[in-house]
Amino acid sequence: MELQETLALFQELLRCGNDIYLWRYDENGQLLSSNCPNEALFGAAFSIFGLQDRMLAHVRAHDRPVTLGTEFGLLWGVAAEKENGVLRRIYTIGPAFSANTSVSTIERSLQAYPEVEMSMIWKHHFLDALHCVPAVQNIMFSRYLLMLHYCVSGQRLGICDLHVTDTAHSPLLSGDPEKPHRDRQMVYMAEQAMLQMVRFGDLDYQKALGTSILLSNGVPVQSPDPLRQGKISNEVFCSLVCRAAIEGGLSPDEAYELGNYYIQATESAATFDELGAIPGIMYDDFVRRVHKRRTNPKLSPQVQKCCDYIEMNLGKKLQAEDLAKLVGYSEYYITRRFREETGLSITDYIKYAKVERAKILLAATELPIPEIAEQLAFTTRSYFGQVFKEVAGMTPAEYRSQQRNR
Repeated sequence: MELQETLALFQELLRCGNDIYLWRYDENGQLLSSNCPNEALFGAAFSIFGLQDRMLAHVRAHDRPVTLGTEFGLLWGVAAEKENGVLRRIYTIGPAFSANTSVSTIERSLQAYPEVEMSMIWKHHFLDALHCVPAVQNIMFSRYLLMLHYCVSGQRLGICDLHVTDTAHSPLLSGDPEKPHRDRQMVYMAEQAMLQMVRFGDLDYQKALGTSILLSNGVPVQSPDPLRQGKISNEVFCSLVCRAAIEGGLSPDEAYELGNYYIQATESAATFDELGAIPGIMYDDFVRRVHKRRTNPKLSPQVQKCCDYIEMNLGKKLQAEDLAKLVGYSEYYITRRFREETGLSITDYIKYAKVERAKILLAATELPIPEIAEQLAFTTRSYFGQVFKEVAGMTPAEYRSQQRNR
């Protein structure tokens, strides 16, 4: 199917759920087409609010899609069509609200734009048109954007791969008081899994917990100001991660100093673009610092490199031969040295690391047990169950049930 046919189908599918529109720009940011009935109005808003310039800056520097937003919560999603690294076209979806926003909040925000204040007629029409703009859950908007990116690039990405602008995309998961208890329990377990990754300094957190991010739409802080709501959400998340890092071995002085830095960065953010980048960077920073602190100083650089490689490649079938090639030793020598320094054989270390990862996936996601076994490169479900019971003392199903009932 040709790109334009694919996009036409995507455009129709997009309109099935919400009135979100598709926009097409050339490589210089000039609007080529749109199916939005208020094209002139929202096209002008996209430029007035500085989103057009930010769109161009992003697509020229990055290949991944991004969400761009105003301080009052109006969002667009951006995906680039490139050929051999050369920008050809830019596609956006929007506008949509990330949360229900009061008219008074919007009017206060518009005062920062002289162009708007100089044209009261344009402002009146813009405010009137906003009544038709849907409020879309951030996770759903992200899925739309991932679909658009796939249409124009053929590349499949996950939620964790997005450049994000709203804290609903951040790793923190929280419950919705309107949802049943089971959902809140799932969200709690997912949140604990995210924090556990910090405590362990697990560098492979994105791949392991991409699914669990989809369980919630973010911290449900209620505020008439979407930007302030996002800042509060960021700061709550930062505080939790900071404490998890201390539990993982980071000194309180370093952890709190780092946390204060990211909270100040959050308070200084003027747009959703700036705000949304902070949680992912902050989380990664804490994980890496804990990982470095937990690195066993008694291990030689070669054996530590093997341990890191195992932790980062739990989805592969790992063997001593792979590690020998990695560090340039013979298989016999690295096997003997690994056991001397860690107290475990390479096979047992791999086995224990995979079971620990399986525990996180069992507790934090609804992935079927056979799929978890496959993700961790076990040959069969029965072998996975055998290894898991050997290490954890219970079957994967029993472990999942135990965690759900806690």
